[in-house]
Amino acid sequence: MPVTRPLEDQDALERARINQETARLPWRELQRFFAQGRVIAVVPELDLVELALRCSRDEAQTIAADLEQGRLAPVSDDQARAWLEADAEVWAVVVKPWVLVQDRA
Repeated sequence: MPVTRPLEDQDALERARINQETARLPWRELQRFFAQGRVIAVVPELDLVELALRCSRDEAQTIAADLEQGRLAPVSDDQARAWLEADAEVWAVVVKPWVLVQDRA
């Protein structure tokens, strides 16, 4: 008989999985994803893991609110160029089909 876990336990496990998949990467390694329009910048004030969790749950209303308030946005050409020129590293996590990035420099 399968074991069912309370929702809080499932959330904690998913949060831990996402946290383990989060990494600090050189921006240059994300260039091909940027060229495909798949990289989303996240303001430093947001918790990257929590946002990735919301995206994985497809919490469309919450994500739309973050987009409207400018807390999320596709990485601009200017930002991509600046990160490339600075040889910057960003925190990144994949939530298919997106790569969420956060600059905490």
